[in-house]
Amino acid sequence: MEKKPEFDDIRPYDDDEVVPVIDRLLQNSQFREAVHGLFSSEKRIQIEQMMRTFNNRRDFQHLLIKEVVFDLIDKTGNGLTCKNLESISKNTATTYISNHRDIVLDAAILSSLLTSNGYDTVEIAIGDNLLLTDWIKDLVRLNKSFIVKRSLSGRKILENSKHLSDYIHYTIREKNQSVWIAQREGRAKDSNDRTQESVLKMLAMGGDKNFLKNLTELNLTPITFSYEYDPCDYLKAQEFQQKRDNPGFKKTKEDDLLHMKTGLFGTKGRIWLQFGRPINPELMKLDGSLRKNELASLVASMIDKEIFRNYHFYPINYIAYDRLWGKNYFSDKYTAEEVENFEQYIQRQSDMIDLPDKDIPFLTEKLIEMYAYPVKNFLSNSDET
Repeated sequence: MEKKPEFDDIRPYDDDEVVPVIDRLLQNSQFREAVHGLFSSEKRIQIEQMMRTFNNRRDFQHLLIKEVVFDLIDKTGNGLTCKNLESISKNTATTYISNHRDIVLDAAILSSLLTSNGYDTVEIAIGDNLLLTDWIKDLVRLNKSFIVKRSLSGRKILENSKHLSDYIHYTIREKNQSVWIAQREGRAKDSNDRTQESVLKMLAMGGDKNFLKNLTELNLTPITFSYEYDPCDYLKAQEFQQKRDNPGFKKTKEDDLLHMKTGLFGTKGRIWLQFGRPINPELMKLDGSLRKNELASLVASMIDKEIFRNYHFYPINYIAYDRLWGKNYFSDKYTAEEVENFEQYIQRQSDMIDLPDKDIPFLTEKLIEMYAYPVKNFLSNSDET
């Protein structure tokens, strides 16, 4: 397959770049410090020795990253369940589009589950706002990530969207390589998962056909992540108040690092990943003569419905929904002890919020919303079908 140098600025590293990149990582003091903070001295030596043997991305992902991901889930979670993977073709490149809960783990879990079941890993869309150091940029590109440039303005935004879309189409069509992308820019901090139409418009810019046919070429398949607990919930609630009190508030690099670290090492409870149905059969039913805005809205709704349909709920979700909107609608789904545990959990997370003027009622409501919205969306989806 012919390489496309025009994508060198955003593509993952190729196999012939693996050895020098690993050498660069192992010589980087910040990378070594990060590894030292994660593993015992014996394990660090094993990892460094293993990394020096890699000369391709597959070995790096299959022999190291997968092990690290599953080890991390064992330590910070309480079981990982995967549903409906068997319905996905191993031979057809797929664009997995999903709700987004964790900055790092969503795509890492997907790739690790795929490779554990005989599938190839995915290329991962990652925002350049998260590439906070040279070693992080090297690490994620080694792990088959491609870069979404977000720190642009004016005409550059449109040009880059076309460039990014062309790369994704090239990856699906010519490389026959699956891709993961979130349904929106960044995480839905209140867990009210809604596909941004701008993401779909970007995806449809690549290709040489019309809006619907360009999307069809990508084989869009929604997938749904359900974490029992979100380790970053208190940080997200804190950010809600910061933005409410100061509409111009923006997270710092240190804030992004804290979110990444907390998401990786915080308690997650049970994790559930469910593969949905490819939406191409539904796309083919749409009227291609409709305006692009109308089509983008219809396609976003299709993806949302499939994501909502595949949520998995835990007692905390039912309790949160009842607390905000349902009264005792789901009272048969949880016990008095689980309600007490819920109250204690929300209190603990609220106590961790570090603000000079904490608005406790507001923050508490935001924390509860994060666990209630998936149930609300699931119910709204049921009402429509």
